[in-house]
Amino acid sequence: MTGGGGRRRISVFGATGSIGQSTLDLIARAPQAYDVVALTGGANVERLAVDAIRLHAEVAVTAHENRLPELRARLSGSGVAATAGATALLEAADRPADWIMSAIVGAAGLPPGLRALRHGTVLALANKESLVCAGPILMAEAARHGATILPVDSEHSAVFQALRGEDIATVEKVVITASGGGLRDWPLARLPHATPAEAGAHPNWEMGQRITIDSASMFNKAMELIETHEFFGLAPERIEAIVHPQSLVHALVQFNDGAMMAHLGAPDMRHAIGHALNWPDRREVPVARLDLAAVARLDFAAPDPARYPALALAERVMATGGLAGAAFNAAKEAALDLFIAGALSFTEMAPLVERVLDRMEAEGCLEARAATLDMVMEADRLARDRAAELAGSTGTPRRAGQMP
Repeated sequence: MTGGGGRRRISVFGATGSIGQSTLDLIARAPQAYDVVALTGGANVERLAVDAIRLHAEVAVTAHENRLPELRARLSGSGVAATAGATALLEAADRPADWIMSAIVGAAGLPPGLRALRHGTVLALANKESLVCAGPILMAEAARHGATILPVDSEHSAVFQALRGEDIATVEKVVITASGGGLRDWPLARLPHATPAEAGAHPNWEMGQRITIDSASMFNKAMELIETHEFFGLAPERIEAIVHPQSLVHALVQFNDGAMMAHLGAPDMRHAIGHALNWPDRREVPVARLDLAAVARLDFAAPDPARYPALALAERVMATGGLAGAAFNAAKEAALDLFIAGALSFTEMAPLVERVLDRMEAEGCLEARAATLDMVMEADRLARDRAAELAGSTGTPRRAGQMP
């Protein structure tokens, strides 16, 4: 499947986001090594078109059909095809490729990722929602078609690297680290009044607004606990999170002989992306090298359950199984939308997600012995509907940060 001169055929889904841009940075540094097949993005068609032309992609796809005329105009005369919409994303996933980055944010990233696996490709998975919503489906599809899934979240890449050559049965515990987010030092009494701008400022990372707010609430870490459970097949009680403000240790694996193996690196997503891009080899990646003498100290602390209730919800989701992950993710996304819109306070997000899970469990909507993609998408839809209903029943919406 490799292109001319032994070049690898590469597609990047979610090319205009932070993970996608970091991936394109690495690809652009070695143009002789890659043929770019498809780049996909959302509303930022200007960025998408610039990158598609710069990297000589075969096709550029925007998820928004109403942006297709603009994309076509920007690509006019370049030789790069332009398409749009959900069907176009699936068609892009059908194009032969050796390696595909799955970095579309949200449940929308699941269908093209599943489609790519059917072609036996290597799927570099940065889309948390795929494993949280449909982990068993995704892993079974990869096994069925001889495809390979490589983790791109920095934490799961770290675990993956620490386990290389090890027997998973010897693992006693996996610890994934969390920065604690931009509000980690705020008094608890002040958290209900945090604005989206305040929650969206991260002390260590440059990320999009949604993932940065998820970091502040630790909903992102809740998702990562579930991801660890699904990807590595570890029991929930063998997975935990710990607050590590420096974000230099990405994960630790404790073995049955008492040894603990840690993965350290500067806070740069190109570590994990580069590992997946070069796997099974290890090659140079243009990231900062750690100077441990300059670092001097590494701090760790147990997460406060009162500050980060999302972690307990992750434990519930792992214990429940079935469609609980799909419902959790959808409810979390809906709660985040409401917070950003000013209709929910920062500390009301987790209780809303919990109420959605309560309602759907009572209705028997989370049970599924063998979930299908249609069942996952229906649970996603239902959870969003329930979140809207339950949020509306709490009273008059108020701007985040407004005093009750």
